[in-house]
Amino acid sequence: MPRFSIIMPCFNAADTLEDTLQSIALQTNTDWELICIDDWSSDCTPRILARAAADPRVRVLINKGKGPSRARNDGVAVARGEIIAFCDADDIWAHDKLERMAEVMDDGRFDGAYARVAFFRGSRSTSQSTVTEEPLSVQVLMGENPVCTMSNLVVRRSAFQLTEGFDTTMVHNEDLEWLIRAVAKGLWIQGIDETLVHYRTSVTGLSSDLQAMEEGRRKALRTAAGFGYEPDPRAEAIHLRYLARRALRVGAPASEALRLAAAGIKESPRGFFSDLRRGSLTALGAVTAPLLPAPVRRALFAS
Repeated sequence: MPRFSIIMPCFNAADTLEDTLQSIALQTNTDWELICIDDWSSDCTPRILARAAADPRVRVLINKGKGPSRARNDGVAVARGEIIAFCDADDIWAHDKLERMAEVMDDGRFDGAYARVAFFRGSRSTSQSTVTEEPLSVQVLMGENPVCTMSNLVVRRSAFQLTEGFDTTMVHNEDLEWLIRAVAKGLWIQGIDETLVHYRTSVTGLSSDLQAMEEGRRKALRTAAGFGYEPDPRAEAIHLRYLARRALRVGAPASEALRLAAAGIKESPRGFFSDLRRGSLTALGAVTAPLLPAPVRRALFAS
């Protein structure tokens, strides 16, 4: 039985998939299997996956257009590893990601773990996420999700099964909804202060659809409410700050970043500026966004 089962949903990912597969192949920890779930791609993704499957550690499943949540659930259902490591088909892992996560997960207290994420476009890193010193909490998740991407999460298979998997009706923020549910059920998900994932930003990616992200978050908040948690103004302001930064990072219209930042400051100035550097840079970027080219706006977010 491998230590890690890597679960990778794929849909029309031919432009990025080979880089992602290469980052997995180069892992210093080689005790893994890779389960790729093709969501009925119409580009060269199936051909790339067929070549990858020459490695006996790689399996390919067909999802027939059922979406990323169902793809991840189906992948976990056939996984054999002790630990599930999710990876999206356009992200890149540091070569020691699994090695470091194996060391963290040797601590039997932890049900899951995540690290920092470096955001990049082309060949240049544009910003980095942060991690919390304490285990993930529902209150933190209702503000700004420090996990950022499923490519950044590992979780024990036995713990994942207790959560009953991802909500298959969701396409946006299904990761947030699952994290809220998992943490509310008592899973201990620990952050480590190292950069182990490189996240590709794109104006055409799912995470760039800000309106759909908000709709998904509302469903995640309903899940939180079912466990007795309600967002306070501080959490709402932190979330709006996150969306404003996201708008600046992916090159959304300047007016959108300004609207989100203004709403966050109005909701709770203390929450918006709870991280003074991040809040100040976000406010500055939003105010000056109409005057600056998109590359310059993105350069403001180096951490």
